[in-house]
Amino acid sequence: MRAARLIKMVLLLQSRPSMTGAELAHELEVSERTVTRDAQALSEAGVPVYADRGRTGGYRLIGGYRTRLTGLGRSEAEALFLSGLPGALREMGLEDAASAARLKVSAALLPSLRGAPDSAVQRFHLDAPGWYQETRVPKALPAVAEAVWDDRLLSARYGRSDRVVERELAPHGLVLKAGVWYLCARAEGDFRVYRVDRFTAVAVSQHRFERDEDFDLPGFWTERAAQFSRSILRAEAVVRLSEEGVRSLPHVTDRAAAAEALAAAGPPDDRGRTTVRLAVESPDVAHSQLLALGPEAEVLEPAELRARFAEAAARMRELYG
Repeated sequence: MRAARLIKMVLLLQSRPSMTGAELAHELEVSERTVTRDAQALSEAGVPVYADRGRTGGYRLIGGYRTRLTGLGRSEAEALFLSGLPGALREMGLEDAASAARLKVSAALLPSLRGAPDSAVQRFHLDAPGWYQETRVPKALPAVAEAVWDDRLLSARYGRSDRVVERELAPHGLVLKAGVWYLCARAEGDFRVYRVDRFTAVAVSQHRFERDEDFDLPGFWTERAAQFSRSILRAEAVVRLSEEGVRSLPHVTDRAAAAEALAAAGPPDDRGRTTVRLAVESPDVAHSQLLALGPEAEVLEPAELRARFAEAAARMRELYG
């Protein structure tokens, strides 16, 4: 434990001109007294750590000293490619590996380039979850991520809508979509998608599986996501839209369905309104989505959905006079 901390301290000092005792204590998660002892131990071991006294003092390496302890381990190198996703790394239990990888890369950079990592972090940041959503990390995620990284078989209990099933999975990849984690895995000879938060129990096997060399995670996910989007659009609504309604339709309903409906629509009528046949998930979902368009949309069919809009309009008229 102490050896790893001493190495990290050297790398920190190598990547920056100097650091105060408080800064090192914060980075190493120890007390300033421990920093003082560690600096003395490094100096006795031949590492030229120099301590400047006084209020503006700190620790630095002298004589252009550079360590060769900057080689990346496998887990660190893999985590480095995800370093733009700090939340995802933390949820998968890879934050320490990514931190070590970034530190080693910083230490290996020329002095003139050492500000590049901080410059990038302060200019680009990915916040994956959608607005107004409470992010909950699935308890099974670290174990699932471990199985994915190491190509290990995964025994899992999975909660479906009607029952809990047991599966042995060959986990090929994880996907973070709008704050929700999905596992793409081979089960019973086919590739399937599982929501990680629906795993009620998982166990990582000691046995590894052979990855399918033809499996392409981005391509597989894109295809399955498109299939899912189409599969849930099982109903249809006929809607007459104003010009503003035409512009706003993709923002309140499925974008692909809206694009298809608008592309297939005929020319506007003499009032400038366009009639579309829109694929929707259900009358209930269509009601909540299209209600956001207000007077810019008139539902023509089905009759029961039109009746619900008429009722909503009557209630609005009663409220606002």
